[in-house]
Amino acid sequence: MKIRLFTIPNLLTLMNLLCGAMAVRSALVLGDLTTAFCWILAAAVFDFFDGFVARLLKSDSAIGVQLDSLADDISFGFAPASVLYALYMRMPATEWLGDKAGLIVFVFSAFAALRLAKFNVDDTQHTEFCGLPTPAATLLCASIGMLAELRGWGVSREWVLALAVVVSLLMISPIRMFSLKFSGFGWKENELRYAFLAFCIGWIAVLRACSIPVIIVAYIVISTVRWLFVRKEGK
Repeated sequence: MKIRLFTIPNLLTLMNLLCGAMAVRSALVLGDLTTAFCWILAAAVFDFFDGFVARLLKSDSAIGVQLDSLADDISFGFAPASVLYALYMRMPATEWLGDKAGLIVFVFSAFAALRLAKFNVDDTQHTEFCGLPTPAATLLCASIGMLAELRGWGVSREWVLALAVVVSLLMISPIRMFSLKFSGFGWKENELRYAFLAFCIGWIAVLRACSIPVIIVAYIVISTVRWLFVRKEGK
C-alpha cells in the first residue's frame, strides 16, 4: 500500500506540531508565556485548517488522522502543561509545595492523550463532544499563563495545580459539550451556537485578551447545565 506522507493537509498538521514545539521552548527555555500562548494559538489555527483543507481537497487519509492526534498531543497536551509548569515555578514556594510538586501539572499531557484517543474511536462525537475538547482546555490554561505575565495576576501554586487537575478531569468527563461546527445556517438547529458566538463577541469587545478564560469557563458551564438538563429530561 502506497502511503503519501507529504500532502497539503499533512504539512499543515506538521505546522501545528512545530508550533506546539515552539510553545514548549518559549515556556520552558525562554520563560516567555505570552509568546508560548501565541504559538499555541497558531497551532490551533493550523489544526482547524488541516481538516478543512483535507475535506476541500478530498485527501482524507488514515495516516492524516493518526498524525493529527500526535500533533495535537504536543500542541494541546505537552505545550499547555509546560506553560502551567513555568507559571508554577514563578510563584513563591510554600511550606508544603516545593518545586518538585510542580511536575503534577504534566498530568494534563496524559489526560489530553486519553481525550484524543477517545475522540478517535468514539462515533458519538461528530456533532458534539464528550468531555472538554483539548483545544479549549489548552486555551484556558495557556491564556491564564499569558495574562498572569502581562497583567501581573497573582496565581498561587495551589491554584495552578488545582487548575491542571480539574481541567484534566474535565477532558475525560462524560459531560456532553456542544460543538461550534455548523452543518447548516438555520436558526432553529443552531440557536445555541449563534447565541454563544454573540456572547463571545461581546466579551471580546469589552475584555479583549482577558475574555479568553471567561469564554472557556462559560462554555464549560453552559455545556454542563445543558447536559444535566437533557439527562433530567431523559433525552
